[in-house]
Amino acid sequence: MGRVARLNDLGQPVGEPVEWSGAQAPQARDLVGRWVRLCPLSAAEHARHVVDRLGVHPDLWTYQADDAPGDIVTAGRAISAMTERADTCAFAIVDRASDAFQGRVALLRSQPSVGSIEVGWIIYAPSLQRTRAATEVQYLLMRYAFDDLGYRRYEWKCDSLNQPSRAAATRLGFVEEGTWRNALVVKGRNRDTTWFSITDREWPLVRRGFEAWLADDNFDESGRQRQTLAELRGRRAAGVPTREPA
Repeated sequence: MGRVARLNDLGQPVGEPVEWSGAQAPQARDLVGRWVRLCPLSAAEHARHVVDRLGVHPDLWTYQADDAPGDIVTAGRAISAMTERADTCAFAIVDRASDAFQGRVALLRSQPSVGSIEVGWIIYAPSLQRTRAATEVQYLLMRYAFDDLGYRRYEWKCDSLNQPSRAAATRLGFVEEGTWRNALVVKGRNRDTTWFSITDREWPLVRRGFEAWLADDNFDESGRQRQTLAELRGRRAAGVPTREPA
């Protein structure tokens, strides 16, 4: 349901009043979940891992702004360029059980004064993909942005041709907003960019869906999910139990 427009004293439609005093910029700190730990990405500590775990899979880099690095120096330079940006906080994804590097992700284009922040530069190693840990990565970042830092808008943008990324955004609870045509030239090719977002008004439902999906009782003995994220959000929104009584 859309928001009902309010009228000012001149009879013109205006936005609803907002009690909000600004957000905080993200900081380089550990975000710890049950399966993964997100720690500040650094060239010194993680360049070798990027080469060994991510660089050997060129298909992971097709829609990235950078190419798969073939050596530590190249990987280190890319990490440094990423982490030196004032509006960006980049993380290494580390498996808690094995302490193995599993990928990279960043909060970027943070605008604390208007309450907008974006998640991006996402690359998951194949061993992380389609796991509970992969979903937990996104839950930890959203919880940090909304609950700890006070953002009103959380964005996801991708090449409009990147169907896996578009599907992931929808699965995670983002709302598609539209496609910006001829948005960029990346690696000598045109890129139309599709935008998605979650707002602070939507976050409580999205959060409850994450927490219900990540719970042990949402998975059977073989590790298969009982209900999808979308199903759980729908049941939560309707105010019905997330699982049938035993």
